[in-house]
Amino acid sequence: MSELSVKHLLGIKYLTEKDIQLIFETADHFKEVINRSIKKVPSLRDITIANIFFENSTRTKLSFELAEKRLSADVINFSAGQSSVKKGETLIDTVNNILSMKVDMVVMRHPNPGAGIFLSKHVNASIVNAGDGAHEHPTQALLDSYSIREKLGDVSGKNVVIVGDILHSRVALSNIFALKLQGANVKVCGPKTLLPKYVESLGVEVETDLRKALNWCDVANMLRIQNERLDISYFPTTREYTQQFGVNKKLLDSLDKEIVIMHPGPINRGVEITTDVADSKQSIILNQVENGVAIRMAVIYLLASKIK
Repeated sequence: MSELSVKHLLGIKYLTEKDIQLIFETADHFKEVINRSIKKVPSLRDITIANIFFENSTRTKLSFELAEKRLSADVINFSAGQSSVKKGETLIDTVNNILSMKVDMVVMRHPNPGAGIFLSKHVNASIVNAGDGAHEHPTQALLDSYSIREKLGDVSGKNVVIVGDILHSRVALSNIFALKLQGANVKVCGPKTLLPKYVESLGVEVETDLRKALNWCDVANMLRIQNERLDISYFPTTREYTQQFGVNKKLLDSLDKEIVIMHPGPINRGVEITTDVADSKQSIILNQVENGVAIRMAVIYLLASKIK
């Protein structure tokens, strides 16, 4: 049986292309499961998973929880806002206390980049990074690539533009790693103030003209402005941002070809995309949400098979 080359999912940059293909093939199987009338399989009946979220999350947290329950795992949910972390407890103490309850896997979101890597070196459990600061969000990138594969048949050779706040986005970084690993061509587009200086060193091109970027691409992944991470103003007004980097139906219909629109959510409707674009037939945003459960089931199942 094929297995992952890693014990943890800390970031896309630690995966091989074979790992990604194995996750996708496993997700294909689980996608069939979640579309059946009985949506559960007993695969992980003897595995206990703790979801530890030090940052707010709705979709990712629900998606992981649903994936775990579909696999029949025992699930503990932990929210830092209501915990001893508020009293000054360290990350390692918090997690070790949870692990002493015989937990096999930890799904963690944390505001500090590298928190999952740090934890993996200090605790004896499989770690899944559900987002660490502005660093990586591997399962989001996997479900995005999986959604492109489902829609266009393959990721290799496709032109993908990531539009918006690249600087503060863990989704952008993980997507760049995942898409490049699978042989896609990647461009980023946004205000110069929201593009990291090192971005071209990742093997992607910068395009500051949105229309040119959209005419070039097969897929546009539209990111929201990360208002909660903006300590200073990176562009004059939201209205001006929308005029330059927002996609509306008129712009979409005026392109030379039909492109696929993606968004990791939550959407700021009327800012990066208008409602008629989000709800159009070119949008695969709801497919991404459905695929998120299948991908997370695949990741958890494959990592669980490596737990001794």
